[in-house]
Amino acid sequence: MATHRIGIMTGGGDAPGLNAVIRAVVKYAVGELHWQVVGIEDAFNGLLEHPRRLQDLTPKSCKGLLPQGGTILGTTNKGDPFAWPDGNGGVRDRSAELAEAIREEGLEGIISIGGDGSQAIGWRLMQEQGVPIVGVPKTIDNDLAATDFTFGFWSAVEVATEALDRLHTTADAHDRVMLLEVMGRTAGWIALYAGVAGGADVITLPEIDYDPERICAKIQQRKDRGRNFTLIVVAEGSTPATGEALPSARRHGRGHIVAGGAAQTLAQHITERLHVETRVTVLGHLQRGGSPVPFDRVLATRFGVRAVELIEQGRWGRMVRLRDGMITDVPLAEVARDPRIVSLDHPLFDAARKVGIEFGAAL
Repeated sequence: MATHRIGIMTGGGDAPGLNAVIRAVVKYAVGELHWQVVGIEDAFNGLLEHPRRLQDLTPKSCKGLLPQGGTILGTTNKGDPFAWPDGNGGVRDRSAELAEAIREEGLEGIISIGGDGSQAIGWRLMQEQGVPIVGVPKTIDNDLAATDFTFGFWSAVEVATEALDRLHTTADAHDRVMLLEVMGRTAGWIALYAGVAGGADVITLPEIDYDPERICAKIQQRKDRGRNFTLIVVAEGSTPATGEALPSARRHGRGHIVAGGAAQTLAQHITERLHVETRVTVLGHLQRGGSPVPFDRVLATRFGVRAVELIEQGRWGRMVRLRDGMITDVPLAEVARDPRIVSLDHPLFDAARKVGIEFGAAL
């Protein structure tokens, strides 16, 4: 007879490796420890909506999950039980209903796989409703301060690097300035790592307001040396030092369509100053999709196993993490801090500057 019955959910944006975490939890908790694991669909929505949407997970149901992208449980970033849409443009607190649903389903606690928002919700549920939570960090942006890396990040870097490799050949063939926009609203980790790996000439980051004149000078310097093309990686949160706002967005369905964007803004600055052809490629959700790279599969597996170990030890209220190559854990109370941004003294940033990459500012 099972000694534990636990729930597992994925929240926020998807990331390659979510299914690998689910698989690891189920193979260890169910396959080895003979627990019961219940998958909650679409984050906490699966418990708050009627009828409830739950899945009994077994090693057989996790067959083939390791290389599979997305999440078999579904996910959403609109499922905050403390701010549930009331249908009239407002929100209401349904956290007590959620706690009651968890008790009714006989769940001892929840493994919450998500980013800083999901972990903050988990900690609040523990504090205010007594719901036991173990967190597993997830974000392709790699901007959680509590862990060295999050799964999904390296898969996103792989996609962006391959895109740069492909843009390199067409940029060279047509003597164009190619701008690749990657995700990263507040932290430029994807832009930095992919830019170095893909041989970018210019990288713009949210952490550094760029001067278009410096970037244009870099393009001109390359032309003067007979290099008639330039590769630029633009994090989506990059802004010019002039203080100009990014182009506005207009509503579309449940979200927004950005009228321009960070790369379009920089492309406009360049074409206003130089007689060059520019082309913009926005990777968008391509960075979230597809199969996780080996590093993310391994990290996700280690995270999943550690989450079960914490429950074995009765250590709820903690989040697993990677620190100096080791899988450890940290109190959830310490997780929801300011995002982990690219520091100007980061070793990779220093190396990038020394190989001639321009960041659009005097540093």
